Amino acid sequence: MKKLTLGLITILLVISSVFAASNDLEIFSWWTGGGEEEGLLALFAKFNQYYPNINIINAAVAGGAGTNAKAVLKTRMLGGNPPDSFQVHAGMELTDTYVIPGLMEPLTNYLREWGVYDKFPKDVMEIVSYQGEVYSIPVNVHRGNVVFYNKKIFRELGLTKEPTTWAEFFAAMKKAQEAGYIPLALGDKNKWTLTHLFENIMLSVFGPEGYKGLFNGKTSFDSPELEMSLVLLERLIPYFNRDHSALTWQDAGRLVFEGKALFNVMGDWEEGYFKTLGWKPGVDFGWFAVPGTDNAFMFISDTFGLPKGAPHRDNALKWLKFIATKEAQDIFNPIKGSIPARIDADKSRYDVYLTWSMNDFATVAVVPSIIHGSAAPEGFVTTLNDALNRFIVKKNISNTLRDIMWAAEDQGYLTE
Repeated sequence: MKKLTLGLITILLVISSVFAASNDLEIFSWWTGGGEEEGLLALFAKFNQYYPNINIINAAVAGGAGTNAKAVLKTRMLGGNPPDSFQVHAGMELTDTYVIPGLMEPLTNYLREWGVYDKFPKDVMEIVSYQGEVYSIPVNVHRGNVVFYNKKIFRELGLTKEPTTWAEFFAAMKKAQEAGYIPLALGDKNKWTLTHLFENIMLSVFGPEGYKGLFNGKTSFDSPELEMSLVLLERLIPYFNRDHSALTWQDAGRLVFEGKALFNVMGDWEEGYFKTLGWKPGVDFGWFAVPGTDNAFMFISDTFGLPKGAPHRDNALKWLKFIATKEAQDIFNPIKGSIPARIDADKSRYDVYLTWSMNDFATVAVVPSIIHGSAAPEGFVTTLNDALNRFIVKKNISNTLRDIMWAAEDQGYLTE
């Protein structure tokens, strides 16, 4: 009898463990700090109110812009060990890396079934589609071409007008340097932040149509504007903090927050980060478009998709249906420092910065980011990262131009 009871208990424990495992949901991302982590956890909390029996496994991997996470994810996907759903940037990062190799399930029919297909801008849906099928759900929209600044230092320096030209920007940085402040904070310990700055310089020099043309075959990389962009980057170097190569993007942001630096060029996830530190937008920190880019919106979007072979596919679909809702997007984005991908957001929930971003998104030219996966495939981005990180040390424009041209040729971009 005792043996029978023990056997029954063993069977029940096995059944229980199988049931528990079947009710898991592994979400893979690189949201591990600041407003991004808080926003993700807020989504998890609301999701569990609807599905209290689903055990969420937060498989976040630290590393700015997903530097480390992307490598881990790629290994898992190619090794046949996918998470249930994962964060991926809209555009080439999604399409070239996972859709074309046949690793993702299309979501078009689900979006129509859930009644949300037409709740996203057409242009955004095109970026997350391939050959007419949608492969991921955008949860937000970030703007990359933003300069954040410390308003107290700005006033102290006697500055009253936010720079709109590079001449005005350099004049403001000179004042900051003379007063003992770091003019332009940079943290390029992870290579992507320097490329983030450079792509915004390129946008300024090429203009929105010329910049987009680099990736759609209408503009040649063999253009004087590319060299002009490198010259402008070289002019900025003396205004960086000397320890930039030892800092992350959050560290650079803290230099602004702590009153040590005036400016920082960063995507508006920094707005979410500043708010977690207790700063108020428009009161403690200000912002403006990178000089020469106020007619453009550098588009970055975080999305989630459904990998083939997801271990808990039904739970993954529940997650995707949830993040496509207006409720989820209005929970996540005000915390993250981003605007919703949906067109029917509750604008009253968004602060003065995010309202500014929403208005520009609806009115100015939208252009894809290189470093954040929208414009170019991984191979080009990696080579550009390496070339720029050599450039910041050696300042050799001709060699850097050569390396970028070679990378463009490898991808079939126009170079003549």
